[in-house]
Amino acid sequence: MNIAGLAFRSLARNPFRTILTMLGIVIGTAAVILLVSLGMGARHLVLDSINNLGPNLLIVIPGSVTDSGAQVGGGTDTTLTLDDARAIREGCPSVLEDSAALRTAGQVLSGAANWSTVILGTESTYLAVRNWELSKGSFFTEKDVRAMSRVAILGRKVARRLFGFSDPVGKWVQINHSPFQVIGILSPKGQSPMGMDQDDMVVIPITTLQTQIMGVTYVGVILANAVSTDGIETAKQEISRLLRIRHHIPPDGRPDFSVNPMSDITRTANRLSLILTVLLAAIASISLLVGGIGIMNIMLVSVRERTREIGIRMAIGARPGDIVTQFLVESAVLSLLGGLTGILLGAGGIFLFRDLVGWPAPFPIGFMTATLLFSGGIGVVFGLYPAVMASRLDPMVALRYE
Repeated sequence: MNIAGLAFRSLARNPFRTILTMLGIVIGTAAVILLVSLGMGARHLVLDSINNLGPNLLIVIPGSVTDSGAQVGGGTDTTLTLDDARAIREGCPSVLEDSAALRTAGQVLSGAANWSTVILGTESTYLAVRNWELSKGSFFTEKDVRAMSRVAILGRKVARRLFGFSDPVGKWVQINHSPFQVIGILSPKGQSPMGMDQDDMVVIPITTLQTQIMGVTYVGVILANAVSTDGIETAKQEISRLLRIRHHIPPDGRPDFSVNPMSDITRTANRLSLILTVLLAAIASISLLVGGIGIMNIMLVSVRERTREIGIRMAIGARPGDIVTQFLVESAVLSLLGGLTGILLGAGGIFLFRDLVGWPAPFPIGFMTATLLFSGGIGVVFGLYPAVMASRLDPMVALRYE
């Protein structure tokens, strides 16, 4: 306790220098806490958007995957068709439901209002596969898909842009100069894992999009729901086997499609988010090391300034271990005070991001404690050399030091 008192009194002699010395630790600790919290928030957002697609979802896309994991032809191949989707629905027992989808960009008009958005063509099973609901109206039926009906379901943002707060159900819009009747409004969904605003789109029957707008016969993707989480791998194998047969691909040949369970995508996103958070924390920790160098520098200056004091203490019976302890306590107090101040600043930054920006930044309590201990350890490590140097001073030389 006596040594701790000496340490505090020594630091209080030069308060301005003490504050400047702590600044590196303060900035480093605050940066680490804030960046880790933001990284955890980003991870939460990504995983939430993936889970919104459905935990049992499988995504079938055109193009093969190489041994290195690179997608070949994804987004440009046109090997999937509407018949493939119907074959999966009928020939894969582990698939509960599926829906083909295709999208393009287009202009949607209603009176004087004009909005550029995504036009998504799907089957009547799309909402069930995506676990999505309507906020108003109804979805088109299988009869509408087969008849290539000109009916449309608007995303919330499109509905607001075109009709304001009035009810658009039953009204007509023009999509690329073709009239479509609005029969429903999608409930809000937010961003997809790929960054697409799912509230900013118009959904129409896929056959209508293929024949009357794009003039194609292929589909962009097939979304399939496995009957259960345990059946995802079985569903993947059934889909792969069926599409190989339909596309005349031998067992040892490279497929012209790939089947990606959302569980795999979730694991990959989780791993990447964790790596990003660790990298951010590592980069921010450099400031802590810089703060530690600052502490060592000031402690070396302090040893030089207090050489005579050290000599007096040794002359009246202080042992080298006592001198080491005193200077280590001083450096540890510097770094712990800096760490505590940095944690408070980091917590304030988290509050700002949560309340002003709306970012889901959690409070990493365990990480805050570990960072505080780490900052204290930095003080001990970087204060060790000056402390040992002080303990090795010759008392006679130190007493004569001016």
